[in-house]
Amino acid sequence: MADGDDRQATFGSDGSLETDTTPDATGENDFGEEKAANETDGGYSRYVVSSLLQKAVRRSDEEVAAWAAWELARSGYAWNLWDRLNLYVVEDLRAGSDAALTIERYEELATERWEPAEWKGRLCAIHAALAAARARSTREASNADAYFSAVAEVRAEARERGEQPAHDFPVGDLEPEGEFDAVFDGHTGEGARLDRGTQFFKTHGARVGPEGEDDQSARWQRLAMLLDDGTDYSPEDLDRAVEPVDSENPWGDSDEGDESDLDDQSDADGDPGGDTDDPESDRPGSLSDFSG
Repeated sequence: MADGDDRQATFGSDGSLETDTTPDATGENDFGEEKAANETDGGYSRYVVSSLLQKAVRRSDEEVAAWAAWELARSGYAWNLWDRLNLYVVEDLRAGSDAALTIERYEELATERWEPAEWKGRLCAIHAALAAARARSTREASNADAYFSAVAEVRAEARERGEQPAHDFPVGDLEPEGEFDAVFDGHTGEGARLDRGTQFFKTHGARVGPEGEDDQSARWQRLAMLLDDGTDYSPEDLDRAVEPVDSENPWGDSDEGDESDLDDQSDADGDPGGDTDDPESDRPGSLSDFSG
């Protein structure tokens, strides 16, 4: 983003707003009056218009969002506009929204190919605002961040008191043999100590879902396992490797509680290493021939 970070508003020791008005934002407003600091051409505060833009995006009010973007762009505050729009992508839109790439492209056109306050730049601003307003709005990331942060404090306070926390992270203690047992393969120190090598990874850690592998991928998976000279796979292993996880219980196993599959999971070649930063995994049972 073009030199936007050094133009953000700051507050003085007395709480007053301190910010430099950029040259593009000076001049007269629509009424022929000299613009005050942080005033738009229409006579509004740019902070209010910026807030209006964000609320319009959240409420999917396309017209108001388009106007707010146009007002900021034409008034010399394009840097503020594009900074805000990119923030909205992560703060107010559903994860995976195509609007993220769309907004990025319009910003590139408006700021690198054309002048952001001119006609083409203003069109880009409007298009980007409309893309954001039309996307699925949600506060899921902000809500998750606030919730997880609050739980972290609750857990820490409970530990200091020697008590169980009233609220905990969704993974609990995250230990082997628990709900998330599949993550403890040879890429982790715990999994290496349990001699969980390639076989465990293929039949537990590498499973996908809930759609599962498509026919071509499943065929390749089965053939690769059959042609593996270092590990013997049973028909049950081959089935498990391509079986989709349960959408209602994605961490569960169809044969949960059967320890027979877990006793002999070491990689036949015994090579240490693997895709892990855990020094404990540098031992037999680690994974060395594929990435986790």
